[in-house]
Amino acid sequence: MSLIGLALSAPIMAAAAILIKLDSRGPVFFRQKRVGQSGKDFTIFKFRTMANASKGSLVTASNDKRVTPIGRFLRKSKIDELPELWNVFRGDMSFVGPRPEVPKFVDMSDPLWQFVLEHRPGITDPVTLRLRNEEQLLAKVSDTERYYLEVVQPYKLRGYARFIGDKSWKTDLRIIGRTMRAIVFPTTAILPTREEMQLSFGKTGSYK
Repeated sequence: MSLIGLALSAPIMAAAAILIKLDSRGPVFFRQKRVGQSGKDFTIFKFRTMANASKGSLVTASNDKRVTPIGRFLRKSKIDELPELWNVFRGDMSFVGPRPEVPKFVDMSDPLWQFVLEHRPGITDPVTLRLRNEEQLLAKVSDTERYYLEVVQPYKLRGYARFIGDKSWKTDLRIIGRTMRAIVFPTTAILPTREEMQLSFGKTGSYK
């Protein structure tokens, strides 16, 4: 299925590659280490959406100046994630599963992380769908990494755990269908409010 997806999306990916090269200097693809099943690192592939050799926070907000003009379009449309189909083909990821995190943000001593990492990460899941416009949420805070670690990530982990407990091939098909709908109609993905996320997990810190 991943090979079929790669074949069908080849024209879109070819066009994206050309636009990236015309927009800014640097490689077409972005490679980054992520933590996969059983805590093993793997390299995730995406289209590059930032200026080459960008440095700074590992968390990206919608107002991040590192993102290129074409990169903003690719991120908003989720075209930047199409190369992850190669990760699915390689066995690093599945179509549906918890999103893989960067090693810096993974606490291997946390029982919740240990439970989530028993399962293969994926391209999409219910939590990712709810947070489709996560970058807009992060744009409203000053310390994006702190807010991500103290509020967003706990929200994701609890959601991943609930999702894994109910996971089946039927739920996977429903999630894939909802993902396609959210790509075509982005407004169907209702972003949780900051207050909702903080109250859900007892977070009462002040973020501006």
